[in-house]
Amino acid sequence: MTVDAPSAPASETRGFKAEVRELLKLMIHSLYSHREIFLRELISNASDANDKLRFLSLANPELLGEEKELGIWIEQDEKAGTLCIRDNGIGLTREDAIAHLGTIAKSGTAEFFGKLTGDAQKDSQLIGQFGVGFYSAFIVADRVEVLSRRAGEPTSAGVRWQSAADGEFTVDTVERAERGTTVILHLKADAKEFADAWRLRALVRRYSDHIAFPVRMAKQGAATLEFEVVNQAQALWTRPRTEIQDEEYREFYRHITHDGNEPLSWSHNKVEGKREYTSLLYLPAQAPFDLYQRDAARGLKLHVRRVFIMDDAEQFLPLYLRFIKGVLDSSDLPLNVSRELLQKDPEVDAMRSALTKRALDLISRLAKEEPEKYATFWKEFGQVLKEGVGEDYANRDKLLPLLRFASTHEASDEDRTALADYVARMKEGQERIYYVLAESRSAARSSPFIERLRAKGIEVLLLGDRVDPWIMGQLQDFEGKPFQDAARGDLDLGKLADESEKQAEEAASEAHKDLFARMGAALGDAVSEVRASSRLTESPACLTREEDDMSEQMRRMLAAAGRDDLPPGKPRLEVNLAHPLVVRLEATQGEDFNELSQLLFDQAQLTEQGQVANPGEYVRRLNRLLVKLVGGAT
Repeated sequence: MTVDAPSAPASETRGFKAEVRELLKLMIHSLYSHREIFLRELISNASDANDKLRFLSLANPELLGEEKELGIWIEQDEKAGTLCIRDNGIGLTREDAIAHLGTIAKSGTAEFFGKLTGDAQKDSQLIGQFGVGFYSAFIVADRVEVLSRRAGEPTSAGVRWQSAADGEFTVDTVERAERGTTVILHLKADAKEFADAWRLRALVRRYSDHIAFPVRMAKQGAATLEFEVVNQAQALWTRPRTEIQDEEYREFYRHITHDGNEPLSWSHNKVEGKREYTSLLYLPAQAPFDLYQRDAARGLKLHVRRVFIMDDAEQFLPLYLRFIKGVLDSSDLPLNVSRELLQKDPEVDAMRSALTKRALDLISRLAKEEPEKYATFWKEFGQVLKEGVGEDYANRDKLLPLLRFASTHEASDEDRTALADYVARMKEGQERIYYVLAESRSAARSSPFIERLRAKGIEVLLLGDRVDPWIMGQLQDFEGKPFQDAARGDLDLGKLADESEKQAEEAASEAHKDLFARMGAALGDAVSEVRASSRLTESPACLTREEDDMSEQMRRMLAAAGRDDLPPGKPRLEVNLAHPLVVRLEATQGEDFNELSQLLFDQAQLTEQGQVANPGEYVRRLNRLLVKLVGGAT
């Protein structure tokens, strides 16, 4: 026996979720000087609703019924002080109205509020980006009504949602509702300017001229109510580039991304021939809050013959270009294409390859022509772009010139240099590109591994990003110059080391073989060998590894990812024979020798790994030696 669920009451009043109440307070009190953004957001929502219905109607044409032409209508009543924005798109059910208008769904609520600055202009730019555009209506309205019916539902299944932003909203059932959604704004006394037809027309042309659906308003001076189209109602990407102004490109970017910032650059191209498609790609100026969530929604807005298909078609660009925004309109894909079909379609693979090259060309052009803008781009997206070095071998030659690094040549850890600039500055006789890995760029700058390189005036790349160990493991050379990790293998200076230096190092190593043997015995299995260092000029000791050994940074990164099958590795202890501590150590015997040897190893371990195996014992050992140094009792 089954029991029917109780039906929803005809009318009910509910309270907003806490985050919506906070958002409404922001809308009403903090964005006073940027009120016109509400119209941009509501028209964009209407356009999205029409797009969704047009897509669903491909598989189910009955959803369109007799009203096959999709559009947006704006009606104002100056006497009543109301403004209506209507679409005949997908519409809402009663459950949709409660779920979507009573809560902030899938909008990154915490991130939204975390990015608020207190600057009304900057804060207003976040509204659409985080999916809260509907609530901008309360900037100009003290009461908002929403009348809606979902396509395919009977006319008796309409819903009315209304609220005065007082912490509650009411939902009613409406008979004989039209398909789509009508938003009715009861304007505040100081917002009556938005019931003026000329003001509204100007705002539509400014913010929504590129909308692919006609936006209609009542014809001025007509004896009867007649509507006329007030925007171009033509998809911007279908127009010739020569006819599009830069401001139109920028406004279209804001429309598709809900990002109030201007894009750094864009690329608009039409491909004809074996395959036909148009692409419009944008480089944002600011990273989204979910940039490092590799499974977050991403991709281009896909259209087929100007019919909207999906929002986040991720198959057309690799993951490391997930920050690229834009539109792709294909003439070759079938209208009923799905995500599953896209994954198997050879046409998609060909388009992906071409679009990837086009995106990299766009980034390259920005780097060459507008280095200041590129510095902004690199700060926001550089770590993600680096992922491509390991993921996209076919385009590695395009990616390497785009990489930027901190280096000892730069005065600040925030400054960046290109590999081409490094090569141009290489000293005469220098054959390698030297770099050092560390937990941060400041730690890399003070690393003991590069002391001799710095003393000789040799530039070193300072790598402190988490992705760097993995990336550098993929690279062999740049323009014929091999990369060398300053902390691994023998420090090969090539022609930069004169013959007298090599002979002096060999003689010193031979003369102190007994010291190395004694230290090796004191440290036991902790090290593979002890030897003289060719790296150090200031520090007493450091730990190094063979060229083919995994770096400590890479080992920690893999361990953090859950890898527990990493091969064991023993470092070498290199000592600076000229350092006073090492000189003193050689003259020390017995337990003091063992203690000081272990202390040098612990300090080198701190430098390489940021920690010692046994911190408590390290502190006790250090204290015992300090007490002896100041003449106290043991």
